[in-house]
Amino acid sequence: MCPQACSMNHQAFEEMVSRASSPVLWWMGQMGFLMKLGGTLVSIDYYAFPAPGRQIPPPVPAEELRGVSLFFGTHNHSDHMDIPSWKIWLKTCPDARFVFPRAHTDFLLREGFPADRLIGMNDGETVQAGSLTIHALAAAHEFLDRDPATGLYPCLQYVLEGGGKRIYHAGDTLRYEGMLPALQALGHFDAAILPINGRDATRYRANCIGNMTFQESADLAGELRPGLVIPGHWDMFAANSADPHAFADYLDAKYGDLVPCRIPEYLSPILPG
Repeated sequence: MCPQACSMNHQAFEEMVSRASSPVLWWMGQMGFLMKLGGTLVSIDYYAFPAPGRQIPPPVPAEELRGVSLFFGTHNHSDHMDIPSWKIWLKTCPDARFVFPRAHTDFLLREGFPADRLIGMNDGETVQAGSLTIHALAAAHEFLDRDPATGLYPCLQYVLEGGGKRIYHAGDTLRYEGMLPALQALGHFDAAILPINGRDATRYRANCIGNMTFQESADLAGELRPGLVIPGHWDMFAANSADPHAFADYLDAKYGDLVPCRIPEYLSPILPG
């Protein structure tokens, strides 16, 4: 496990990426992951800003992250669309593009992001970006919040296909009617990354909106039967956490060997099942 004081420079980072065979995933904390799929390096929901209150520092400082082709944000909260870091990556990854819910296009344009670097998506859409196929599904965090005028959703989930693997990243979401069949229609997932931090009245009143509980995420995994399930959104902030071992224990008790689980460690490579 990468110790809490870890701060990887770009040379060490590039060496780590170059040594790794594809496909591989690295956990960056919270719902943040790097993925090397089909030789393409992507980042999803990486929160690299050294904000007060973090329980762990960024495993790779924003300035040291290089060679990424696609940066994904599932929704416009700072720990998922880290705008200060995205502005750094505009310069340090000059060929990279940014994938996000299209509902936030005007916001990103006002923040100075060039239109030709943006890939806005909405529920049910599929785009091809280089060697990767990207599917977007609406996320309910804690509501779907579809704009009735535009039909746009502010929060998304992504399914990435590349290098012979299909990876599901749930972003921040609850389960909602129609979500399971929409996921099942995309086929078998080699890995599913699910939030487990749950929700309650105390957090909601503090404007900390929630996600699936660990039991709800375990049951979603049990229905999807991915090759591997990875719990996320449990480590970053003490007031918005959960026990990943409770998730793994419940999953094992209810589904046994049908759903393999990996509790991630920072920067430790994960091979999709």
